[in-house]
Amino acid sequence: MKHPRRTFLQFVGAAAAAPAFSRLASAQAFPTRPITIVVPFPAGGSTDAISRIVGEPMRRSLGQPIVIENVSGADGSIGVGRVARARPDGYTISVGPMDTHVLNGAFYSLPYDVLNDLVPISPLVTAPAVLFARKTMPANDLNEFIAWLKANPNKASAGVVSLGFRLITMFLQRETSTAFVLVPYRGAAPAVQDLAAGQIDLLFATPDQLPQMRAGNIKAYAVTSDRRLTAAPDVPTFAEMGLAALSFPDWFGIFAPKGTPRNIVGKLNAAAVAALADPALGARLVALGFETFPPEQQTPEALGALVKADAAKWWPIIKEFGIRAE
Repeated sequence: MKHPRRTFLQFVGAAAAAPAFSRLASAQAFPTRPITIVVPFPAGGSTDAISRIVGEPMRRSLGQPIVIENVSGADGSIGVGRVARARPDGYTISVGPMDTHVLNGAFYSLPYDVLNDLVPISPLVTAPAVLFARKTMPANDLNEFIAWLKANPNKASAGVVSLGFRLITMFLQRETSTAFVLVPYRGAAPAVQDLAAGQIDLLFATPDQLPQMRAGNIKAYAVTSDRRLTAAPDVPTFAEMGLAALSFPDWFGIFAPKGTPRNIVGKLNAAAVAALADPALGARLVALGFETFPPEQQTPEALGALVKADAAKWWPIIKEFGIRAE
């Protein structure tokens, strides 16, 4: 006859092991239902475009639908916060730039930790900022534009679509000894619309807005990358124009909630890497002014190192500038 205490302990042990076994089985079977990519900005901006371009081949690789959900507000911290609080099962992830996954940690008092409450999956693309201006701006190049700003102190208005762009815009003011009004926007799409309509005078935005320049709706004066963009070889870098301090490399990556099993992170990473290896997808991204990371850098570890390095670099500068979220 089996001892009652032994039977009870065996039952307790089996009950304790069941949830762990269930989680393991679920992770091994992942994915079995649609995956949501939370985009922390409105539709029509660079984060939205990158998510949709990369999400389609990821869908084919994972065998499940990819749902893009735009959750904007508070410079992207609302959408990222939703992912940080989501169940860590791989079905709710985020795509975002350095702004939302590094800089917001210094700008805001957040209910989550950007460095510890999110798990890196894969870096996607680098994306410098382009200085755009309204098409009726009389200046023909960057030097003439700076001269115009100096001749019109505090009369110009600059759209700001994220705190990262607020930072680079303030760099422009400091490095050129100019002064102008900052106008906040919830996303790039409405800001570019106002720029094209002449409602604001200048705007830092990602290169996916270059088609507006080619259409003659806005002007482009300079780019913050180290070299000229393949998609816009006629637009000089700030360094070429004598403003090397305005080099500002930005990036976009995929993140999951803290606690997401490593094998699920691995499956999501493999799907992202496979997507980025598609030459047609790469051509679409290059046409928008983005560049993919080298294959050897498309790892969770590389993205995690990038997040920590940029926090160490930019957080003290943000503190020095005294920039606060408005």
